[in-house]
Amino acid sequence: MSVVIVIPARFASTRYPGKPLVELRGAGGEARSLIRRSWDAAMSVRDIDRVIVATDDAAIRDHAEGFGAEVAMTSPDCRNGTERCAEAVATLATAPEIVVNLQGDAPLTPAWFVEDLVAGLRADPQAEVATPVLRCSGRMRDDLIADRRAGRVGGTTAVFGRDGRALYFSKEVIPFVPGEVAPDAPSPVFHHVGVYAYRPAALAEYSSWPEGVLEKLEGLEQLRFLEHGRHMLCVEVEARGRQFWELNNPEDVPRLERMMTEMKLR
Repeated sequence: MSVVIVIPARFASTRYPGKPLVELRGAGGEARSLIRRSWDAAMSVRDIDRVIVATDDAAIRDHAEGFGAEVAMTSPDCRNGTERCAEAVATLATAPEIVVNLQGDAPLTPAWFVEDLVAGLRADPQAEVATPVLRCSGRMRDDLIADRRAGRVGGTTAVFGRDGRALYFSKEVIPFVPGEVAPDAPSPVFHHVGVYAYRPAALAEYSSWPEGVLEKLEGLEQLRFLEHGRHMLCVEVEARGRQFWELNNPEDVPRLERMMTEMKLR
């Protein structure tokens, strides 16, 4: 019952070209590329059978192979990371039980986020896809709102039902919360962590569907599953004192480096 992590990485990012090769300095001052740090995060996850970097760029391939990663070359026509994962998995001799998409812009993803995600999908036979969500503190919610007010596309938020089934994802900060939330207090806003666990059949079917209206408007690939009525499970994960943020814009580099310094991550 195997689990494979795929890290999709493309050079031609609309908002941040060349992002996978951008260097981040950790607590010790050592600079490592974003894709290397994402691969390091994947390699720290327990009970994973294989980690694959999926890219369409020769420079990313050469760099990843240079630090020991397995690389699958994929088409430049892949519209998002989910399609790139599907293409990479289609080349494997045997389909795994679960495919994890650990996006290459989330190097601060703790190992237990992925471990809890896989456990959540295994425990819910109705779910075809699962993704982690992290309850925002008032401070994190304020950071998301500040990004939106500044015109930056920052983190994504999620809303879901009592059974954990996803209702919607947005780059706006939802749900609306009247009033303020104390910086260290929990808020009703959940930050969507950019990781997915798929059953292979659902992943293979995804690429055959056209982009959905909501997917195009929000720029969020997971909405294609919701627009086709598929069961996506939101798995709440615990920060355990760790800070989490994704690298979406150049302005996020110093933010991530500050977080790594504060958490003493080299």
